[in-house]
Amino acid sequence: MTTAALTAAVLTAAESGSEEVKGVQLLLPESYDLFWSTVVLVIIAVAFYRFVLPKFQEVLDERTAKIEGGLAQAETAQAEAAAALAEYHQQLQDARTEAARIREDARVEGGTIVAELRAKATEDAARIAETAQRQIEAERQQAAVTLKADVGTLATELASKIVGESLEDEARRSRVVERFLDDLEATTTANAGKGN
Repeated sequence: MTTAALTAAVLTAAESGSEEVKGVQLLLPESYDLFWSTVVLVIIAVAFYRFVLPKFQEVLDERTAKIEGGLAQAETAQAEAAAALAEYHQQLQDARTEAARIREDARVEGGTIVAELRAKATEDAARIAETAQRQIEAERQQAAVTLKADVGTLATELASKIVGESLEDEARRSRVVERFLDDLEATTTANAGKGN
């Protein structure tokens, strides 16, 4: 179609609808346009209501279920975490109590061991001192016997030379030695008494 033909068609259409529309009528569509627009709208609404809206509702319900399930799982996980935390705190408290008890037991046991070792050391020291005392006493007695024998022999020889007779007789020699030792002991005691 040419431009001239198109212009002629527009002019013809304008002449045929030459009625002039005024006021509010200018904004309102024709009644047949309203009817057919309403029919199309109803068809689209029925199709939307029957086919599209159930799919939307299904998707929304699925999302709601997922969200609610996620919230329930989160609440369950949070409750489990809180229970685990409480159990951890309880175990930590139990461990601290156990450690304190072990320390106290070790301290008491250490004190007992120290007391036992002190008692044993005291016993050992007393036993060693007693053994040393007995050994000293035995050595003193042995030295006294040896000294007595040596002094007796010397005293007998000396007395034999002084007296001029032999003191080979055992009984006589014992009496002389005893007398000499008694005199020596008396002299030692007297000198000790004067020194004080």
